[in-house]
Parts: sequence; structure tokens; C-alpha cells
Amino acid sequence: MPETGTTVSNPVIPGFHPDPSVCRVGEDYYVACSSFEYFPGVPLFHSRDLVHWTQIGNALDRPSQLRLPLDAPSSGGIYAPTLRHHDGRFWLIVTNVSGDGNMLFTATDPAGPWSDPIRLPGVPGIDPDLAWDDDGTCWCTVAGVGQVRLDPHTGETLGAPTRLWSGTPGAKAPEAPHLYRIGDYWYLLIAEGGTERCHGVSIARSRTPNGPFEPCPDNPILTHRGTEHPIQNTGHADLVQAPDGSWWMVLLGVRPGGGSPGWHVIGRETFLVAVDWVDGWPVVGELSSLLPAPPWPLQPQPAVPNRDDFDLSELAPHWVSLRHRPAEDCTTKERAGWLTLRARGASLDDTDVTFVGRRQQHLSCRARTLVDVGEGRGGLAVRLDEQHHYDIEAVSGEVHVRARIGPLSTVVASRPVPPGPVVLRVEVTAVATMHDPRTGPDTVSIGIEEPDGTFVELTSLDGRYLSTEVAGGFTGRVLGMFAASGSVHFDWFDYRSLDH
Repeated sequence: MPETGTTVSNPVIPGFHPDPSVCRVGEDYYVACSSFEYFPGVPLFHSRDLVHWTQIGNALDRPSQLRLPLDAPSSGGIYAPTLRHHDGRFWLIVTNVSGDGNMLFTATDPAGPWSDPIRLPGVPGIDPDLAWDDDGTCWCTVAGVGQVRLDPHTGETLGAPTRLWSGTPGAKAPEAPHLYRIGDYWYLLIAEGGTERCHGVSIARSRTPNGPFEPCPDNPILTHRGTEHPIQNTGHADLVQAPDGSWWMVLLGVRPGGGSPGWHVIGRETFLVAVDWVDGWPVVGELSSLLPAPPWPLQPQPAVPNRDDFDLSELAPHWVSLRHRPAEDCTTKERAGWLTLRARGASLDDTDVTFVGRRQQHLSCRARTLVDVGEGRGGLAVRLDEQHHYDIEAVSGEVHVRARIGPLSTVVASRPVPPGPVVLRVEVTAVATMHDPRTGPDTVSIGIEEPDGTFVELTSLDGRYLSTEVAGGFTGRVLGMFAASGSVHFDWFDYRSLDH
């Protein structure tokens, strides 16, 4: 992350890391994000300075915690966690829209292990939040915006849900509520306007946690709607106070590229912005790609895991799969120093395809892997969902590049390769200059690598078709390896930023 003595780069957690929820314990900050159809679920990050974040695990890393049916749609699954620390424990409340509804998990260490779920059948809707009153009453607030008292130890709701506040009149989708006791007031922070270009953050306050709530006269307190700001879709925020008394906000946003209407391809990312308080209301500072550095020493930039040689018995926490990850289909123990994937689905079009990937975190990047397909079939993919992906597949002395764009699927290039392992390569290049208003956000070049490192490009494809504006949904690109037939072995995977 580039930085100077006075500024740091936003987003602070780049790539597909939406719906951030933050809490502080002493000098340590923790963030949880949505994961949708990917397993393991709810990535967790740690920081000592709010700027440099390291993934320490995934809260939902066991099948007993996260059940996603194989037919669960992309952009289904796990929505909008809230992470809190109370009474010596970490509490995580989240919605599985593809099965178990609202669930609550606890841990003494945010790196895990987390408990099995406490199911919350009496909590309606999505985007649940937790807050505790001085007398120990736990309030659960949900999108809409409704509220119910909750016994967090049993999951039992105490009384019927009540309506609190529905945000700005005429603004759709009041969601992502977070309730805080700050000074003499309870504050209710929400997102509204939908998670697209009209997204924004609004707030109200009350003398009691269950209202009535008075809206801020300056709502929305943050939005980039109707502007040409390079960060758009700003919303789904959470507040945190630093040890020095200053206040900060984490939120999601996107970085659209190309011409009109603009396409964001790596998903909704986690941004940071400073907050001041004026007359009892929060005033959000300027949100930009270069953020004024917090007024405390920054911690050393943590090492980013660019290359994985699959020498460990377990995969690093940034690796994700689709809906589940059976040990028999994904292992580093069968062939020492290799990742072995056994095929289930026959292609990336299938919801049960065996896939292991990592989020694209840079607008320009390179991904490479050495694959030995043997008698099988598999390769390297750039995935948004089952109907939007580009992939290069090796099989029987050939490689094929395939593009899936909605209902259209075609092989766009093929090439013979010598028997044995082959290096597959994808390069994503953000467009710097627009030729006309229809210029896409980036190009995706796909090919193989010669033994001397020379890149043999087989095709270059327009990246707009792997964007949310084309495909819909709530996720971002994931780059990874897949098996489509038999057992396929990967010696290493290398990911590098090409951003300048």
C-alpha cells in the first residue's frame, strides 16, 4: 500500500471485501466482511493502526457453521456480519440467506475457533446488529429498520419486533443498521438508497435504544451519488473510536473504471474515513483514494502472500472455494508440495465445480500457476459467477481459452502444448485512456508461459463482462484454480499487483 508521512491509500482492505463491521479491543482493531457463496465464510482482519490489515482467519470455517446448498445462487449465502466485543467475548451475528437465516457465533479469540451457530428463528430479515444496554439487555436491530430484544446465549427473542426508523423519506432499502451508545444518546446508523450508485449513510439519535429516533438534519452524512468521484456506491458503514478519542468510519465503496456507465470489477471494497462530532452529530471527512494518515505511528506493512507453494497441510485463510470444500476434493497431502483438486462439476458453469481461488485485489494484476492435469482436465480462471467467467483449461496436450458471458459460452483460442506440466497465466490491465465513452474498465489477457518466462498470449478479452454492472449481484472477481475432470495437481500459484 503506497504511503507517505501524511497520507495512506484507500481502500484499506482492497478487493471483494464488502459490508465491513469493526470493533476495537484495547489497541487492536478487528473487521469482518461478507462472503456470499464462498467457503470458508466471513473473513476476519486485524490491525493496530486502522490502515494496515492482516487476515487472521475466517469465522465460518467448518461445515457445521456454514451450510450452503450446492444450488445456492451466486451472491446468495452469507450477508452483512456485525462484529462486536462484549463481556469478554467476541460476538458475530450474520445472515445465511441460502439456508439457516440469522445466526450468532462467539469466540474468545477472533482468529478462532468460533462456536457452532446459535440459530435465531425469531430474528426477521437481514443485516442483524447487536448492542447492549447498561442493564445488560441485548438489542438486535435489522434491515428495515426493526428491532427485537434478544437473549444472545440461547437465541430466544424477548417480545415482538418493533419498527424504529426507516431512514430518509423516499430513499429505498434502509439497511445495515448499527446501534451505538455515545455520550447521552443512542445513535442508529444505516445505509440507504440501495447498494448501487445511490448508496449513502444516514443517522438518527434517541435518548433510549428503542427510540423514538430523531434524524440528523444533514442526512445523508456520506454519499457520492450524483458526482464524478472515483469512489462510488459508498455505504454500509460502521463506527469505531480510537484510543486517543478520535472517531473513524469503515464503509464499502467501489472504484468504477472505463467509460459510461462505469464498471466495477473487483467488488465492493473496505474504505476508511475520519469522523468529527459537531453539535452531537457525526460529520464525515473527505473520502478519497489518498487518506490523511491517522495521528499515531503506523505499523509496518504486513507481508502480502503473493506466492503459495502449497507446502503446508492447510490452505492459507485467503483461499476460498464455492459453497463448501470437502477435504477429499481439495488437499495438499496427496502429493507433497502440490495442491490436488478432484473434479465434481464439469466446468465453471456448474455450481459444484471444484475451485480454489483468491480475491482480485488490484485493478491491474497477474496470476500464474503450474498445473499438471495428467489424465484430467483443469486450469486457471477469472470468476465472477457461473455465467460470467474466463478460463484457460489444460487437457491432453492442449490448452483452451473459454469465455462465458451470460447465455453465451465459446472457446476463443486453443494451442497445443508439450506433455507434462504447463504454466498458465492471466494478466489484468486497467484501462488508462478511454478511446470513446464505451471503453471498458480493463482487459484480461490469457495464455501460457514458456520455460524462459515468455508470455504467449492466446487472447485478450474485454473485462466489462466480468463486472457487477453486467452480471449483477454483490461479489467481485476471484482468480483461481479448478478441476473439471479427474484429479488435477497445482505446484504453485503466484499473484502479483501490476498497479503503478
